[in-house]
Amino acid sequence: MNIIPLEQSRWQGHVLEFHYTSNNYYDVDIARDLDNFNVSFTKKPFDTTVAKSFIGKLFEPWCEDAKAWGIIKNGDLIAVIETAVENWSNRLRISELWIDDAYHRQGIGTALMDLAVQRAKDENRRAIVLETQSCNETAIAFYLACDFTLIGFDTCCYGNDDITKKEVRLEFGVNII
Repeated sequence: MNIIPLEQSRWQGHVLEFHYTSNNYYDVDIARDLDNFNVSFTKKPFDTTVAKSFIGKLFEPWCEDAKAWGIIKNGDLIAVIETAVENWSNRLRISELWIDDAYHRQGIGTALMDLAVQRAKDENRRAIVLETQSCNETAIAFYLACDFTLIGFDTCCYGNDDITKKEVRLEFGVNII
């Protein structure tokens, strides 16, 4: 399948419908004493399979110097990766990574990630970063397989009860240079 650059003028605002199921989540535990914080992420099973869905859009105004690449089949977008620049930190952020369900586990995600790595190298970015949720076990496993590592978390990104909802924002990153 041929990965092509997606022109902003054509694809800006294109809606991506994300959905996934998960049997496990990473439970976030933060313990504090007078001088220390101890944080742990422990993989635990949900009582039943959990289904999540949300909407993303390409070329959002907050994405600085966004670029996107995708695969189009029979006129339909079946996979896309979008990257945006974080000039202040000299990092490249993967802002969107979406693959139609029918095309999972065919190497497309890896090929798209390779494009992001190449952009980061071409622009001398020091790292690539992205975010996912503590309950998206499939995405976490994929990012770990791509040599990303946990670099941070936010316990109130999506709401004030992210830990209780088992949906904590996790930041992953990989150093390039």
